[in-house]
Formats: sequence, structure tokens, C-alpha cells
Amino acid sequence: MTLAQLHNRRDPQDNSRTIAAAPGAAIEKSKPRAKRRGVASNLTVMAVAVGLVATVALPAYASAPGVGEQAFAESDVNRAMKAGEQEVTVDKKAATITVARDGYSATTKASIDAAAAAAAAQAAATAAAEMSAYSAAFSGPSVGDLLANPPFPGGFDLGAVYNVALQYQGVPYVYGGNTPAGFDCSGYVQYVFAQFGVSLPHSSSGQGAMGTPISIADAQPGDLVIMDGHDGFYAGNGNILHAPYEGASVRIQPIWTGDYTIVRLGI
Repeated sequence: MTLAQLHNRRDPQDNSRTIAAAPGAAIEKSKPRAKRRGVASNLTVMAVAVGLVATVALPAYASAPGVGEQAFAESDVNRAMKAGEQEVTVDKKAATITVARDGYSATTKASIDAAAAAAAAQAAATAAAEMSAYSAAFSGPSVGDLLANPPFPGGFDLGAVYNVALQYQGVPYVYGGNTPAGFDCSGYVQYVFAQFGVSLPHSSSGQGAMGTPISIADAQPGDLVIMDGHDGFYAGNGNILHAPYEGASVRIQPIWTGDYTIVRLGI
């Protein structure tokens, strides 16, 4: 077989095309076999890389020394918590301990009521003593004396009533008082109107019922300011002239609440 025939002969496993060459020319080896070797090398490198990644990604405990199946075993504590089991050790002496009731005392309702009654009696006695002292200190006419012989007979006007009421500024407050020795709120109003021959009850609500309610816009000094449990004379400009409370004296001050009624007597 000649050299050209050898060159042109195809390898049965070589899929490359046969290349003819002139006699004496160098024969260039075909490259498809080398290409297949390159592809195989690439696949090998990729397989090795995937293996390395998988190895690195393994959990730390898979390669940690000394960690075995016991690391994943359920503990006795966990089992007891799931089962609701508890173990309590009780001293044998506990069964023989005697429990004594704590010592204490409680105030009964009867004793509370008795204390309240005693306090009320003491307050009444104090008020009676004050009334006696204030009555002894005053020698002028009482409400009854004034009604029998009023210094201002023949009716009244609001201005005259208010001017008489102003004369008693500074008189101390005395519960139940209705003379210039000491006034409470309704006793003060009662004493002033008695001087005009007008008889009023010793009660703020009773005095309010004796008059006619009017609007605040129509109110004049000498009208009555009636509140819940208290009253006095309207002093103009939203003020009241009254005997306020224990420890204070008859005075003028702003009306401190919106819950009141203006009442006029004589109409």
C-alpha cells in the first residue's frame, strides 16, 4: 500500500473527513479526538467542584468529633414535660405540722355605728355649746322681736334689703345662728328680712320656695341666690353676699358654681 493510500484510509472510529495529501507532504493529525478529551476534562472538573460544595455544605455536627446519636436523643426532662410528670419530695414531718390561725381582730358594724353615733353626739354638744355662748353674747332683738316690731315697716325694696344685709359683713359663721352674734347662711337671710316684717323659715330650700325664680339677667342686689343646701343675697356682677361656712365670716365673693337659682321675694 502506498503512502497516499495509507493517508487516505479512514479509521472506522474516526468521524472526521478524510483529507488527501500529496505524496511526501507531512500529514496533519485530525483534531476531533483532542476535542473530546477537552470536554471530558471539563466534566471531570465540574464533578469535583460539585463534590467539594456538597462536602462543605454538610452540617457541622456531621463531622464534629465526639457527636453521636445521643446528641439527638430526647432528654428525660423533655419527656417528663410532654407527659406532665412531676416529682415532688415532701418531708415526712409535713403531715404532722399544725397550722394555727393568724391572730387578728376586725371592727364590727355595731362598733362602727356606735363610734359614728358618739361622734354625732359630740358634734351636737359642741354646736349646742357654741349656740349657748353666742346667744349669751348677744343682747339685741331676736328674729321674733323684729317680726313683732320691724324697724322698716310697710314693705321693702331690694335696694333697702341689700343695704341692711351689708351691715353684717364680718359677723362670724355659727351653725344654727340667726342673730348678729353669729349667722349661718339661712339664719342671716332670715334676720335681714325680719327687719322688714317678712317671716322666712330658717332653711335655704324653704326660703327659695317663698319666692319666684327669675333669670340671672334680671337679677338685682337683694335677690336671693339659692343653691343646694346654701343661700345668700345676690351682690351683682356674679357675686354673692353670704355667711359661708365654719371659720369664715359674712362676706362678698364670686358665685363659684353654675348650679344655682335666682329667686326674688315679694312678687
